[in-house]
Amino acid sequence: MTSEQPDRAPVLEARHLTRHFAVRSGARREITRKHLVHAVDDVSLSLIPGQVVAVVGESGSGKTTVGRLLAQLDWPTSGEVLLSGRPAGHRGNRALRPYRRQVQIIFQDPFGSLNPIHSVGYHLGRPVRIHGLADGDEAVREHVLGLLERVHLTPAAQFINKLPHELSGGQRQRVAIARALAVDPVVLIADEPVSMLDVSIRLSMLNLLAGLTKRDGLATLYITHDIASARYFADRVLVMYAGRVVEAGPAEAVTQNPAHPYTQLLLAAAPNPAAARGPRETLEGEPPSLINPPTGCRFHPRCPHAMAICSAELPLPTDLAAERWAACWLHINHPGVSPASPAEPSQRPAPPTSGRQSP
Repeated sequence: MTSEQPDRAPVLEARHLTRHFAVRSGARREITRKHLVHAVDDVSLSLIPGQVVAVVGESGSGKTTVGRLLAQLDWPTSGEVLLSGRPAGHRGNRALRPYRRQVQIIFQDPFGSLNPIHSVGYHLGRPVRIHGLADGDEAVREHVLGLLERVHLTPAAQFINKLPHELSGGQRQRVAIARALAVDPVVLIADEPVSMLDVSIRLSMLNLLAGLTKRDGLATLYITHDIASARYFADRVLVMYAGRVVEAGPAEAVTQNPAHPYTQLLLAAAPNPAAARGPRETLEGEPPSLINPPTGCRFHPRCPHAMAICSAELPLPTDLAAERWAACWLHINHPGVSPASPAEPSQRPAPPTSGRQSP
């Protein structure tokens, strides 16, 4: 897949990332190569300073694995990750330290990501000391106070000595965000950062991340199962299903005029208080096994518009408009596709003029 914004250089890129996990089997739970979990297959994306890219999908779609690969918490089976145009192929904690300073991850569970026996000041001061960003206890303390104010935990002096259990869920997640910011990163990977928080504070947390992205020029990857929040928060959206990206483009275009049947059903299932009440389309069935994924399009067993070709051949990503594509046979001119599409024309863009040959 080409860069989404050719006029601005991406700071972090994933090129054709694939991650397969060997399955443990047998009485001794030994690893066997006979069966592989196809967690991620051929995923490409670019993160650009000042923009939010959302990766959306159900549980098991591979979106968290993509985030871990970009954070170098796991290693791809094939493909590569580039930071500022250079391959990030180093392994080992010391070799990865410069990379980890630039690419930080925020986890889903703020309580699980903080050590319960250490104070807020310890959590925020430790990365500052490790990376040599301040000398002396007083300088580190001033740095920590500045971080707390940056994430709107004020007055900062009241929080610096608190333990994680003395904070609310939202306050703990703000501490986790402050810890990620402590080393002045250029990329933030936010893995379901609001899913464990009260509904009343989710919007303020997303506004905080959006402000940091725009004001500080960070490149943010937002991983979520909630396409409604991606519509509000992101500049671009990538929709994943069973390890593959099935649609990508500007957030407004993808959420207002979804091209892939899976995206359409995700949006139909998303709560919308402004919409009139009535029967809604539902996403029936279960995601497929990633040990033995379906042939052709992986969504075809659940797709309301499936055709014979969908189970036989994998649809290639096809350009729909500027910076927008979908991998669906409904948008590909092919002898095996009936001219009378099963989808209503009003539910999808006009047929593309050209097909993209690689994602």
